[in-house]
Amino acid sequence: MRRHVSTASTSWFAWTSTLLTGCLLTVVAAQALDKAPLRDRWTVEETATLASMRLKEAGPRPVDPSNSWEQRADAAALGRALFNDTRLSKNGQVACTSCHSADKQFQDGRQFGQGIGIGKRRTMPVMGAAHSPFFFWDGRKDSAWSQALGPFEDAAEHGANRVRLVKFVQAHYKDRYQAVFGTMPDLEKLPDDASPAGTPSEQAAWAAMPEAGREAVNRVFANMGKSIAAFERNISYGESRFDRYAEATVAGDGRGQDVLSQQEVRGLRLFLTKGQCVTCHNGPLLTDHAFHNTGIPPINPASPDRGRADGLRKLLRDEFNCLGRYSDARPDQCGELQFLATNDPGQLAAFRTPSLRNVAERAPYMHAGQFTSVEQVVEHYARSPKAVLGHSELAQPGEKHADRQAIQLSAADIQDLAAFLATLTGPVVQAK
Repeated sequence: MRRHVSTASTSWFAWTSTLLTGCLLTVVAAQALDKAPLRDRWTVEETATLASMRLKEAGPRPVDPSNSWEQRADAAALGRALFNDTRLSKNGQVACTSCHSADKQFQDGRQFGQGIGIGKRRTMPVMGAAHSPFFFWDGRKDSAWSQALGPFEDAAEHGANRVRLVKFVQAHYKDRYQAVFGTMPDLEKLPDDASPAGTPSEQAAWAAMPEAGREAVNRVFANMGKSIAAFERNISYGESRFDRYAEATVAGDGRGQDVLSQQEVRGLRLFLTKGQCVTCHNGPLLTDHAFHNTGIPPINPASPDRGRADGLRKLLRDEFNCLGRYSDARPDQCGELQFLATNDPGQLAAFRTPSLRNVAERAPYMHAGQFTSVEQVVEHYARSPKAVLGHSELAQPGEKHADRQAIQLSAADIQDLAAFLATLTGPVVQAK
């Protein structure tokens, strides 16, 4: 069964609870070995939470049952080539790496993604993609391979069309493709430009194609995404100073705690307590993989982004989702897709919780780059403004809120939290 996002927060709290006894015994054992006393004291519950946030707790990369090829080295090698090939764009100048650059944390540092045009949202990094059940800010894709397909036909990104893309692979990558996926279908009689998501003329050409031709193109197109996902699977976060601190704390190693300054530790305490950051940014990747409306100001208040509410509909209609004919999964392995709540008002203007790993290196922030610094992000949560669209989950001062209290942070608190967030930066690990 694939991961169930609807129970993410509940599972996390259950997980931390199971660590309580183990953490207590570890600290007692460390003190018995006459290690240096802990510089920073934490309760058993807090120590268990720190333990659950260590990167190593992510474990092995989960297997995506919808992609049978993701663990093959030859598929990853083909995916790497496609990821970097600018010829897979309408103007021959845009590749996946144009927005997901290895020297920029596999994102682009821009407010909006920029391909052959300008997008409407911030580019998300690809590290840790193997652990994600949904993709894009609105979660309109449910696998790394189906996510990789979207930009190819997006008018603002690659701006290409499906048949031209598949014919390009046949012309330039046929041998490598066939070594992974088997014999490539005969595409000779198909039009050069056709797509269900292209221009009106491309859509008309697609509709005129025989069903067998559309099926053949879709199969190769899906396999392009599966090979790119195999490449992206091997890109991950490396351990940060915070991980070393958490490890030292769990082990009862006082000297190891010196890796964080006192200001950074104050920020960590705020993160776990009155800052309420850990409510959504929990677990080893510091995300609950869910969607939240936190009142982020829209770029265009007259036409605010509907976020997850629209993303859900796109996901369920997507022919490349986990339940689609191009998925390698059994229906019972597509749990998230089968049990999605499609009428939840809380999904309106809700956006995916990003990982906070390496967050200090990834300005600007939020789904449309609304904030230029980490401090501005924290200030937003301290203000807790009302949402322009939908209802913010954040509690406001004086409001009776079922799940939260108003976030009250001083200017010094904000600086301490920002200092802590910088400790989450580690290397980006990429297989050679």
